[in-house]
Amino acid sequence: MRTSIKRVAAVSAAALIGATALVAAPAAQAADGDTSLATVLNVGSAKFDKNGRDFDIVTKAAEAVLAAKPDSPVALLADGNQALTAFVPTDRAFLNLASALTGKKVKTEAAAFKAVAGLGIDTVETVLLYHVVPGATITVNDAINANGARLQTAVEGKVIRVGVGTVISLRDYAPKLPNPRVWLNKTDINAGNMQIAHGINAVLLPIAAG
Repeated sequence: MRTSIKRVAAVSAAALIGATALVAAPAAQAADGDTSLATVLNVGSAKFDKNGRDFDIVTKAAEAVLAAKPDSPVALLADGNQALTAFVPTDRAFLNLASALTGKKVKTEAAAFKAVAGLGIDTVETVLLYHVVPGATITVNDAINANGARLQTAVEGKVIRVGVGTVISLRDYAPKLPNPRVWLNKTDINAGNMQIAHGINAVLLPIAAG
């Protein structure tokens, strides 16, 4: 697994889109607030800490992409008038990925961010956008009723498949790795606004790995 996950570094930046429709997706809830996810996630002022259940690393990754590529579609996260749903990996999820990338236990958020950033800015951008479903505000109740739905992400041609059983799982392009699961105590982040997020316990990968 450790060797094959390194293939993430070979992923080229795909054609990226700023907004797409959902494919066989659940109906989106009405929401009209314009607070952006960038505001909620403190993009621009993230700090590393020892809390593996928050979102410092993904926020730092977004900051790095926007610093290098100000016109990146990642900027959509800062436009609260654009509906989207993001599945956001916790810091622990990135620590686990970084440990696999480096072949050794990564213990700090700073070290995990360094390992992920080492993949290259285009790859980081692609991975981030693969966690974003533009064009709809999908609440956890929508997701619970969406078994088998295919959600079009902000990476052209790449979807996330929703599986609902005792948990809500998200199927990516790495079938040999465990499917990320939605943290049910970290859902509907920024509820009432057009942009909403749900915390997940692993990083979604837009390539076959494992």
